Amino acid sequence: MFPCVAIVGVRECGKTTLLHGLPESWRIVDLEQASDFQLVSGDPDLFFRLHQQSIALDEAQLLPSVFPAMRVAIDADRSRCGRFIITGSSSPELISAISESLAGRVAVIELAPLSSSESFAEPVSDFYKMIQNGDDIQLLLNLPNRIALDDLHHYWFRGGYPEPWVKNSPRFTSLWMQNYIQTYMNRDIVSLFPALDRNKYQLFLHMLASLSGQVINYAHVARALGVSQPTAKSYFQIAHGTFIWRHIPAFGKQVEKRISKHPKGYLRDTGLLHFMLHLNSLDDLLQHPGMGFSWESMVIETLMRNFNALGIDCSCSHYRTNGGAEVDIILEGEFGMLPVEIKYGQTVQARQLRSLRDFIREQGCRLGIVVCNIERVTQLDDQIIAVPFGCL
Repeated sequence: MFPCVAIVGVRECGKTTLLHGLPESWRIVDLEQASDFQLVSGDPDLFFRLHQQSIALDEAQLLPSVFPAMRVAIDADRSRCGRFIITGSSSPELISAISESLAGRVAVIELAPLSSSESFAEPVSDFYKMIQNGDDIQLLLNLPNRIALDDLHHYWFRGGYPEPWVKNSPRFTSLWMQNYIQTYMNRDIVSLFPALDRNKYQLFLHMLASLSGQVINYAHVARALGVSQPTAKSYFQIAHGTFIWRHIPAFGKQVEKRISKHPKGYLRDTGLLHFMLHLNSLDDLLQHPGMGFSWESMVIETLMRNFNALGIDCSCSHYRTNGGAEVDIILEGEFGMLPVEIKYGQTVQARQLRSLRDFIREQGCRLGIVVCNIERVTQLDDQIIAVPFGCL
């Protein structure tokens, strides 16, 4: 539908592999290779005159001059769609270039690491289309629990980066994660933010594991790092912009109670999180004090990834009042507003639903859900259902 499609996502999530699945008529230009970089950088305008369609530029943010040249090439034949694909692992530079040069000419799609469904070769659950379509609770009660509990725990511990799944070796996974963090620091961060204090940011990066899933106070983080509060805030923006961290703002709509304005956030891949916490087995994870935060982050990331994969516009926020009432995540999109509570256990007690029930009443929500490890979808209240994670 657009002259150009930009595929963005965290490093090593599968963007280059996806490009190699294009038809043979497409030419893939990898700007991390010196020869390909030289081919395009010498004269980008001439390059696009010679190659007017079926061109895929991998890691396009490495050559900012390519975007004005691509805009000229697109505008020379604006009605023709499906001509170019660009990819990028580091969104700040890429999104800035797109906004300045390709606005209105490009569609941006995020590619994430493997979801739990993809890891076990399952299609995306019907849950998301049912939510979008406004299906009633009775239809949702028939959702199948598609993935075994042991498999889900295996995915939770390992995360979704594809290569560790392919190699399927704990030793390889440990080495891969170690090198992944070094590559992220030494290539992405250094090239995109050359003026950044690398030592401070590396210390911040390791702090993220302990901050994952918690409400963020920028002043506290700044003091711990020995930097100013605006600098600490910029570190979070960098982590979010390079797709390793998801920023979750506080719920901002009119409410009856005073609410906390502090954001939350989490490391987006639980495998990376567990490696940074030095958790070597599922037993280690289940005994760790941050286990609940890890489970919560996986559920939220699963919901966001799958809505995104189906092209359903969705944003998220969290709700917490000064009186202690809390709803883990508020999803908003074409389907309206969906409050979600997240529990690891399989039993949900009535007293745990009070905040969710009050939020539904105050905001006029059609439905609220509790994601947990219950065996099957169960109605808990007139407007609340418990959904097993295996249904997502």
